[in-house]
Amino acid sequence: MIPSLVVALDGPAASGKGTLARRLAEAFNLAYLDTGSLYRATGVATLRAGGNPAHESDAVKAAQSLDLSNFSPADLRTEEAGVAASQVAFIPAVRAALLDFQRNFAKSPPGGKSGAVLDGRDIGTVVCPDATVKIFVEADLETRVQRRVKELREKGENIIEARVRADMQARDARDKDRSVAPLKPADEAFTLDTSNMTADEAFAKARAYIESKIKR
Repeated sequence: MIPSLVVALDGPAASGKGTLARRLAEAFNLAYLDTGSLYRATGVATLRAGGNPAHESDAVKAAQSLDLSNFSPADLRTEEAGVAASQVAFIPAVRAALLDFQRNFAKSPPGGKSGAVLDGRDIGTVVCPDATVKIFVEADLETRVQRRVKELREKGENIIEARVRADMQARDARDKDRSVAPLKPADEAFTLDTSNMTADEAFAKARAYIESKIKR
């Protein structure tokens, strides 16, 4: 049996990994999972229930009863959802509740696909440590802030740039400093800095790297 191709993409918010992951999944005919959507949905579900995403009991309850069909893509792409996601992701019990879902997706990709692309913050280090390919996507803070501001304003959201920057800095700190599954490159990960790249340039580099790995 030919082993499935599993591509792990990790990186901070607005680094470009989501767009890149979707394009790679299409190019290699792989299933795609935005693992951040699981945490965003958990965070939003906690808020909808009147809970606090930073409180373990509230967040774990939401994670254990999570149903993604209750959320539209728009529900999960707000800045509030992103902040809530980072708060619930800080809680070890939440991460444990969502871990099996992610691993099962990679092991048995839906749609009859022969592999999967998963993007998140701990895919290469924790979720899929045996992934065929590991890529860590990064960009400098100011580039990421401007990308997020543009994205939110294009959606019609009335946002303040200084608040986006402060939220992103706080989120980076939580992601990197948490005791369980902190945001960091896997030891063997290919680091891709997209600060000065177009989406097409980032895709070309990532695709070439994947092709070099699977041809060995």
